[in-house]
Amino acid sequence: MSHASDEQLKAQVAKATGERTDAAQVKKLKGDASNRSYYRVMQGPQSWVVMVMPPDAVKKSEEASKGEHPAELPFVNVHRYLTELGVRVPRIVQYDEPAGMMVLEDLSDQTFEQALLSTGQKEQLYGAAVDLLATLRLSAEGRPDPSCLAFTRAFDEDLYDWELHHFREWGLEVWSGKKPSDAEREQLNAIFRRISKELAAAPRGFTHRDYQSRNLMVKDGELVVIDFQDALQGPRQYDLVALLRDSYVELERPFVEDMLRRYLKRVGGGDENEFIRFFDLLTVQRKLKDAGRFEFINRVKGNPSFLVSIPASLRYVKAALDRQPALSDLRRIVAKYVPELS
Repeated sequence: MSHASDEQLKAQVAKATGERTDAAQVKKLKGDASNRSYYRVMQGPQSWVVMVMPPDAVKKSEEASKGEHPAELPFVNVHRYLTELGVRVPRIVQYDEPAGMMVLEDLSDQTFEQALLSTGQKEQLYGAAVDLLATLRLSAEGRPDPSCLAFTRAFDEDLYDWELHHFREWGLEVWSGKKPSDAEREQLNAIFRRISKELAAAPRGFTHRDYQSRNLMVKDGELVVIDFQDALQGPRQYDLVALLRDSYVELERPFVEDMLRRYLKRVGGGDENEFIRFFDLLTVQRKLKDAGRFEFINRVKGNPSFLVSIPASLRYVKAALDRQPALSDLRRIVAKYVPELS
């Protein structure tokens, strides 16, 4: 995790805004699983957020992906593209690359998740999030940009397979304290490849990768998209799985299907039953990966705060497996080590 002194942070805001910040107050904001740190700098009625990045911030995503190290900070690169599409993202006041600090507009602390809890307006909020996602996807499909990093990397067969093995290592072996037999490991290898091949064969387009309740902010009644630096090419259902099978907010199945139909109506075309079947298959892959990732973050990064979300992730996998009889071979093996999936 990256850190900075209060004086450094205040100096960044002063440089970016021309405002005096001698008497400013600094508050460290709650972090996530990344190596970035965030601070709120408050001067009277005004406030800004300063993102502090590690020295290698311009390098590859913390999430697994292929490709060379980007020449430009991914956050800046994808931010520019989304801005051109008309997507509401946080305003960059100034980026001091040598210092590894960026001054951003302060969106307040009202995440989509918190707005759900405080307003109870589930239908309105999810409807707006699904509509925004559909608009973003259609806009990006109509305006591909090879200079945007999201168009240079993709969910291919190898990436899906890597994520499934990330679950096998951390969400199955470390979680249970046991290892599958050689025969089971060989079967898992084949099953993971089979799933990955089917997922990778789907048409791809701009995918946020983590479009969920903690990466959407609600500012003056408008949804603002954040944490988009890992965007890449993926199937239409991917961001829907992130949103509607969110590890932090559980939704009942009928509501989820209503939202899927809403999205499909807006993007147009496609067989509804097949769209939902693929959504469930992708749910198995994504939520297995999440369960493993949360344990990895606990063991490797020393951050146990995501462990509480593992049960919800596994419930999603279990429910999706109930709808995927073709994955009975996967369930037979993983349920031996993760009983929640039986």
